[in-house]
Amino acid sequence: MQVQLAPTEMALTQRSHGSQLRRPTLEDVARRSGVSKSTVSRVVNGEPRVRPEVVERVREVVSELGYVPNQGARQLVTHRTGAVAVVAAHPADRLFLDPFFDCLLRGIRRELARHGAQAVLLFLDEPDDYARVADYLGGGHVDGALLFSLRPGDRLPEMADRLGLPTVFGGRPLLRDGDTVHGHAYVDGDNRGGARQAVQHLVALGRQRIATVAGPYDQENSAADRLAGYHDVLLDAPADLVEKADYTRQGGADAMAVLLDRRPDLDAVFVASDLMASGALQTLRERGRRVPEDVAVVGFDDIVSIAESTDPPLTTVHQDVTEMGRLMAHLLMRDDGARDATPGGSSVVVPTRLVRRGSA
Repeated sequence: MQVQLAPTEMALTQRSHGSQLRRPTLEDVARRSGVSKSTVSRVVNGEPRVRPEVVERVREVVSELGYVPNQGARQLVTHRTGAVAVVAAHPADRLFLDPFFDCLLRGIRRELARHGAQAVLLFLDEPDDYARVADYLGGGHVDGALLFSLRPGDRLPEMADRLGLPTVFGGRPLLRDGDTVHGHAYVDGDNRGGARQAVQHLVALGRQRIATVAGPYDQENSAADRLAGYHDVLLDAPADLVEKADYTRQGGADAMAVLLDRRPDLDAVFVASDLMASGALQTLRERGRRVPEDVAVVGFDDIVSIAESTDPPLTTVHQDVTEMGRLMAHLLMRDDGARDATPGGSSVVVPTRLVRRGSA
């Protein structure tokens, strides 16, 4: 019985037998397509200035022959690696337990996949990691970098500038006075506006003594902006209604305990992240405080896996975290490749809105 092979199957079979054991080449595609090798190269590399009918014909031949471009040669031509560094100044074990980072990374990966690129995760756990990460970024292994949670005066942005490495920040960068890093793109949420919405909602409920569990506002602009939004509404809020934590569940639980010890009469709290808010709810439950009857609670982020699983479900400020990650990757990869188009200072601020559930 004779079996008729599809063109691609035939090419694969021919490459696996005897004297015809070889991979189809660029020359083979050019010869079959009736165009030059340079035209085939432009089509394969997705370059413009090729007529649509030629692009279609070359792609048909590529599929028929089973041609696979040589990745090393392609990199030499395009000056791209197809990889993007995602650099986070937090321990890896902590970030992988944070649903916010998981949502952000999901958006990044989806957008990079659209561009045929992949993410390389780099973590700054220890001081020595800076030299390791700097060597990696400077070694031509990636086309750009997405930087998260960098502290004021961090050396990485300036280093990326020196290397000419396109960079996008996750969140508005918090730089020291005198820093020379300018013009980097960033993607952030409307942290200050969202915090205002949260506190205004608590005021509208008639709450009189509204506390806040703030993030580490000496380290991240998002935390400073959310605290500023709290003070926009409560201009004269006393200092004993403000407690700082570290964006972890335990940090939120501990900060809530401190606030209750200091101000047992508080009747509402705005917590600067859902993860911290889940810890705050735990402390309130352990202290016998009913939510929302005794203390109303509002979080920030609207991480659904947290907000819908707390008891009661968490009223919170929504920002599209997955979309923020996608936008970061989009800014980096736009205009046909990161190396050819440094974002040049563009920034995106994602809007926020209050989502009402049972806690306030």
